[in-house]
Amino acid sequence: MRATSSTLENNRIKLTVEVDETEMNDAMESAAKSLSKQVSIKGFRKGKVPKNVLIAHLGGVEALRAEAIRESMPDFYAHAVSDTLTDPIGQPDINITAGEESGPLTFEAEVEVRPEASIKGHRDLRVEIPSPNVTDDEVLKQIDRFREADAELQDVDRPIALNDLVTMDIRMQKIDSEVDPLEMSDYMYTVGSGVITDGVDELIVGLKAGEDLKLNGNFAGTTETATYELKLKQVKERVMPELNDAWVEENTEWKSVDEMREQIISQMRRMKVVEAQMSQRDAVLVALSDLVPEELAPDLLISSETNERLHDLGHRLSQQNLNLETFLQITNQTPDDLLATLRADAVRAVRIDLGLRALVKAEKIEPTEAEVEEELISTAEAMSTKPEILRQNLRDSGRVVTFQAEVAKMKASRWLNDNVTFVDPDGVEIDRELLKVDQSQDLDA
Repeated sequence: MRATSSTLENNRIKLTVEVDETEMNDAMESAAKSLSKQVSIKGFRKGKVPKNVLIAHLGGVEALRAEAIRESMPDFYAHAVSDTLTDPIGQPDINITAGEESGPLTFEAEVEVRPEASIKGHRDLRVEIPSPNVTDDEVLKQIDRFREADAELQDVDRPIALNDLVTMDIRMQKIDSEVDPLEMSDYMYTVGSGVITDGVDELIVGLKAGEDLKLNGNFAGTTETATYELKLKQVKERVMPELNDAWVEENTEWKSVDEMREQIISQMRRMKVVEAQMSQRDAVLVALSDLVPEELAPDLLISSETNERLHDLGHRLSQQNLNLETFLQITNQTPDDLLATLRADAVRAVRIDLGLRALVKAEKIEPTEAEVEEELISTAEAMSTKPEILRQNLRDSGRVVTFQAEVAKMKASRWLNDNVTFVDPDGVEIDRELLKVDQSQDLDA
């Protein structure tokens, strides 16, 4: 088989393919075997029908050839895609130009291909991730959590402050609802927790026991509105124990304040570095995708990605014995809301894909044949198959270029991680060495 490609307008290409007579004969033999297992001819068992009898039953060689073309066309097209290193993203429009009755078969296939993006500014990317550094305030807050567990509550006669515990009676009535109001007595509320409704913490600070507070706010985390009436009855503050070696030794696993502080710093540093490492890849890819104009993302790819995400969601829900309708109710979404979210994620994924491919060309980091082969062998091992079988499967399915592109995108992703500048939420550059630490080992070892 011989195949060539030519470029058309609007990100389309045309493949011109010629299938020689030997391949057509093989296709007809394959079609005959397949048909002999399907047709019922008196006097013969299925699968045992002689070829000449089968041809006569079909109405002649032309009918068998037509069936062979129909049956083998997907393989012919896939091989042409692989041989011309084409990267189609849609279904082809195929037109047979010769050979329907005899001789070599020739056909043309027009198909939309992935557009090539061009990016600028990737070398100057500043990517925000959580800081791997531990601040003094974070350490103090962690130490205070231990102290709070041993804190005493004392009545106070002063204006309410953050972290005070306020005993109150609550009456909550949904607006424009005939449902009876919800009432709770002697409810103990930690100021600053925000668990009643938005706005309570800002309004309650500065009030005193004996006063009332009335406000409107969201009902139980929904978009519905309710009126809240709070009767403030008692205010207590937490009096935490003095932080000294004696208290640490008696109430924690450590023997001194210094040891406690050092261990907390070590543990927090490990967790923060892991958090930063985990956010690196996604943050880098999102930053890269922002360099690709959204309008460049083809609708075909976006629709395909959206449908795939919807299918994956349905599969995950079925594993949890849930259906899509129940999921929408639980998450308080409409079908349109869900599709809009999935489509937005799909657009981002397509822009990431185009950005990585553009980076490969911009930095000339195309994988070598040896790198592709190494990845193919590794993938085959992971699939418990032989490399030669995987290689043939890729050609037969027209995914040769797809596999090569995945290897290239892995190289591009590594290049990004090695070359962008990482900054914390305050815009301060992060020491890259911190992000290379293997967190399976103790950082202080």
